[in-house]
Amino acid sequence: MTRHDPEIQELREKAHCAVVLEQTPPCWKLDRKESTKLSLKYRRGKGEILIVSHAGRGWWDPTSDAKGDVFRLVQRLELGLSFGHIRKRLREFAGLSPCFPSGDRAGRRKGSDRAVAARWAERRAVWSNSPAWRYLRRQRGLSAAIIEAASAAGVLREGPVGSAWFAHFDAGAVAHVDVRGPTYKGSLTGGVKSLFRLPLKGLPLPRLVLTEAAIDALSLAALESLRSDTLYAATGGGMGPGTIAALEALLVDIAMLPDALFCSATDANGPGDRLPTGTNHLREKSASRSRGFGLPSRAATGTKSFALNRKQSFGSQKKPECRK
Repeated sequence: MTRHDPEIQELREKAHCAVVLEQTPPCWKLDRKESTKLSLKYRRGKGEILIVSHAGRGWWDPTSDAKGDVFRLVQRLELGLSFGHIRKRLREFAGLSPCFPSGDRAGRRKGSDRAVAARWAERRAVWSNSPAWRYLRRQRGLSAAIIEAASAAGVLREGPVGSAWFAHFDAGAVAHVDVRGPTYKGSLTGGVKSLFRLPLKGLPLPRLVLTEAAIDALSLAALESLRSDTLYAATGGGMGPGTIAALEALLVDIAMLPDALFCSATDANGPGDRLPTGTNHLREKSASRSRGFGLPSRAATGTKSFALNRKQSFGSQKKPECRK
């Protein structure tokens, strides 16, 4: 292989990364709901996610720092192939267009024709001793003050069958709704993830704490007595293009503030391990435009569920440790 080999450049230009994903068994499926024209989100199995970008010429893994061109993609998917075999594989894909097969989950209901924002607008705010209030207080251990604060901020509403609805906002409108209840964990169909935030409005705050679930963010807010210098945010699970864009915008804003800190508080499991790693490059990108952030650190909880552990041991729960 030489640096100026014309075929290498030709394959980089003509072999689409999405085609490689779609035709390499076990095949990947497009997550249409969380994809944009510039970023195609592909899934395979449980927790495997890759984003195709740069008009199909590049890709990256939102759960790690892995990224590259179509050659590195084949190398990642088919371990052990020599460069010559990778080149041979790419010749088969050159010039093909992706089919964009949908990755609908098994048993999933068809999406509602009604917009997520319209369905959210019909739900009532959580009130004292409502079914959702009792679920959050008794089963998830949240304080009454935190439930009231989230409800008053407009990011928490009463769902059916004792469930709680948590809103992601984008450009002032509800873009996505996470749902948690005694017997259900999921989200409304038809939305696009951004970020759950508390508080929702106001001037940029110097401290950002990122969690996976909205209940985790509220649990941490309870532990810290809802610090006035902190924005408590949650991704709602995996980070799609909308979440990444919202987080980048937040980091750019707070990176300009004195003593800016970016922390994470996650479950003590695999996805929890991946969240801080996956956000490091976003922090570094934003820090380069300012005097920089304090280094992010993870508050490992020692149990599977952060919110559950908070309920069991409120006084001893470890808090995020952010260093300047």
